[in-house]
Amino acid sequence: MEQGGAQEGTALRRALTTPLLYFFILGDVLGAGVYVLIGQVAADAGGAVWVPLVVALLLALLTAASYAELATKYPRAGGASHYTTRAFGPFAGFIAGFCMLAAGVVSVAALARGFGGDYLSAFVTLPVGLVAVLFLALLALVNARGIKESTRANVVATVIEVGGLVVIVVLGAWLLLRGDGDVGRLVQLGTPEKGAAAAVLSGSVLAYYSFVGFETSVNVAEETRDPRRSYPRALFGALATAGAVYVLVGIAASAAVPTARLAGSSGPLLEVVEEAGGVPSRLFSAIALVAVANGALLTGIMSSRLAYGMAKDGLLPAALTKVLPGRRTPWASIAVTTLLAMLLSLTGSVATLASTLVLLLLLVFLMVNTAVLVLRRDPGEADHFRAPTALPLLGIASCVVLATQIEAQVWLRGIAIVAVGTVLGALTVVQRDRRTDEDEDGDGDGDVRV
Repeated sequence: MEQGGAQEGTALRRALTTPLLYFFILGDVLGAGVYVLIGQVAADAGGAVWVPLVVALLLALLTAASYAELATKYPRAGGASHYTTRAFGPFAGFIAGFCMLAAGVVSVAALARGFGGDYLSAFVTLPVGLVAVLFLALLALVNARGIKESTRANVVATVIEVGGLVVIVVLGAWLLLRGDGDVGRLVQLGTPEKGAAAAVLSGSVLAYYSFVGFETSVNVAEETRDPRRSYPRALFGALATAGAVYVLVGIAASAAVPTARLAGSSGPLLEVVEEAGGVPSRLFSAIALVAVANGALLTGIMSSRLAYGMAKDGLLPAALTKVLPGRRTPWASIAVTTLLAMLLSLTGSVATLASTLVLLLLLVFLMVNTAVLVLRRDPGEADHFRAPTALPLLGIASCVVLATQIEAQVWLRGIAIVAVGTVLGALTVVQRDRRTDEDEDGDGDGDVRV
């Protein structure tokens, strides 16, 4: 098989500029999680919710530096799977990719169910399963339409999301100015069950999940015009922006609403709206729906590009590398990942798997931080970003520390998922090696590339 022809038939269109990539990352990080996150962090950390948010941002930046180096060194779809394959071989690459795919598909399914839940019921009541399936089908069409169209829709959605969060900050400030808030809560760290240190660690695990959207962006590096220049700027700029917004929202919510009420609410930011008054609840529900839809779209893009990249590496069936002739979008990967998300959205398994997402991501980040050190001997693309060696080392340590804060029952579910991936990975590698042997004997029809 001629490699040039294959690449011409599967290469993705380079359409993303630095601003589009910045909004892509920002939109994914400032996703639906922020609308429920603050209450959960308050339950673990107390009124000083801004402390674990800052800690989580600093920890996320460690792993983000490793991704910045690898994404500019190897600007290809596939992300963690591609990097781990290069560093440790196809089996480890499959495990990394499988964990990301599992996390991504489950996340999209959960967001689809969330879209059809309480926020939508403020306008119309429909069966959640039906809404989820139709919602995912619409997102798949937007995804297949093109990366430029998808990211332009993301820009609009991100502006709406950020606008809603700015409203929360303004309402919190207004409550304080009229004397209804309590700034003293902002220094109350810890709960009756936990001391300050334990509260920061457990709160940081929840807060950490809100910053991990940057992993999604490495899967569109192949569709970025100049990834070596654009990716580091967009990545660190988006994380800094998201961190600032999160801290301000945390301060506003905690100062405006009593900690117990914040911690007990499934819509903590809506508590701020209701406490302040003046903003219709339906308006905020609409903003939340936009946030959920945007998060699902971006995670769906990541999942489809990851499947496409793994297929290019020979870790998934080659059929997943098929792209639309004119749009140059991976329609086969989009169709398969959307179908899996639809099936999950119709079952009760999404809720039981959702809590394992952080654990799966920590495993992937541990592999990526290790891979960046192993791959230092490979020059890769010229003039790529290079992270100081201390950062991936600290990134490895941060993954281990955060993993120790995850409950045993979540570990059991995570181990079960990884076990399935291990079996599938072993079978995939055996089949891949067999195809390689056949090609070397002249019986096959193509080479396996890494």
